[in-house]
Amino acid sequence: MLIAAAVAVPALTGWNVRVRWFPPLHAEWLPRVGPATAVAIALGVLAIVFGDRIATRLSWRMLQPLVFSAALGWLLSLALVDGLDGIGSILNHRYEYLGTAREITDFGATLREYVSRIPYSSPDNWPVHIAGHPPGALLFFYVLVRIGLGSGLAAGVVVTVIGVTIPVAVLGTMRTLGAETFARRAAALLVFGPAAIWVAVSGDGMFAAVAAWGIWALAHAARAADRRAMAAWSVLAGLLLGYCVMLSYGLPLLGVLAVAVLIAGRSWRPLPIAAGAALAVVLAFAAAGFAWWEAFPVLHQRYWDGVASRRPPEYWLWGNLAAFAISAGPMVGASLAAAIGTAARSRDRTAVPEREHLGIRTALLLTLAGWAMVLVADLSGMSRAEVERIWLPFVPWALLGLSLYSGRVRRAALAVQIVFAIVVQTLLQTGW
Repeated sequence: MLIAAAVAVPALTGWNVRVRWFPPLHAEWLPRVGPATAVAIALGVLAIVFGDRIATRLSWRMLQPLVFSAALGWLLSLALVDGLDGIGSILNHRYEYLGTAREITDFGATLREYVSRIPYSSPDNWPVHIAGHPPGALLFFYVLVRIGLGSGLAAGVVVTVIGVTIPVAVLGTMRTLGAETFARRAAALLVFGPAAIWVAVSGDGMFAAVAAWGIWALAHAARAADRRAMAAWSVLAGLLLGYCVMLSYGLPLLGVLAVAVLIAGRSWRPLPIAAGAALAVVLAFAAAGFAWWEAFPVLHQRYWDGVASRRPPEYWLWGNLAAFAISAGPMVGASLAAAIGTAARSRDRTAVPEREHLGIRTALLLTLAGWAMVLVADLSGMSRAEVERIWLPFVPWALLGLSLYSGRVRRAALAVQIVFAIVVQTLLQTGW
């Protein structure tokens, strides 16, 4: 209903909500089929018929590469509906990082002038995505250019391969925290969904992967058997999550998810080490010329100097949630409902075995943390539109509540997610 309302209200009333052509998405109506449409349909059918059964029965060692391979096939089959342009053309857009990355000859000098080029008033202001993000994202694409992967197609393949590791990391986090049963139940739902449309072609898909692996490392730190292993995992988690702060101004919200992981892992020991490592990343960028705390207020001003100030909050406060539901899939609301309902019922610990209770607790904590990040981001007012890609790092965690349903319901939810993804990709040309 929320998705339908977000699409229908501007169309029926003529309300200009200041987004390209098909609110609440930054997309245009462009029905088409392509070389990979049949592949996407075939993969979807196989997932619906066999996905849950395989995920619950296969050994964990075999499940992980299968999840990676299935995710890669799904992302590519959706992207290649537009042929090879479906992978490389968006990254070549003038708003994106790649064009600027190709022009840089001295990244140190770029860092030193980064903040001064954010405002619109600067005669040489950055393109939208460069100005709207810390330099960690630009650095990633700069490295790709320097190693010979600077074409749109090559960079798109790299981003896609990184993006398909997201479900591997999320499922690994669940298993490490004692929720392997629920990880298996969630596997197909994390692989097959409409988020793949944006993961395959946007830098935000890469952001989501770095975030997922940072949380995975933090879970290992929380469950480490000895102090040395705990410290090593904590440092790795801090470095990855600290780099997330340098990828997007919205990703400090991952702190909410990190706290949920530590609660689920029943250990606060990793916190000071991971926080110190994350701070070290931020301070290293500051020493090189980019101070996050100086850049954010400048970015805030540019944001409100641009189109965001003309996007009506009366629409986007709930239109954002509709866009998120399109990206995560319409069953994401059922995930939240399952988490809330199960939380109310699970107070009676005698109703389920202790091992299952721990899995339920982990699924609840991570699902609710995912939704908490979404709601805080929405209420901040700093994400009016375009959240179908911006909130990709929150998507897999918000979906984990679907693992709390029975097998029959999960298969039905998977079918809805897959059909919805194919329909969206077939009817709409997304802008990111």
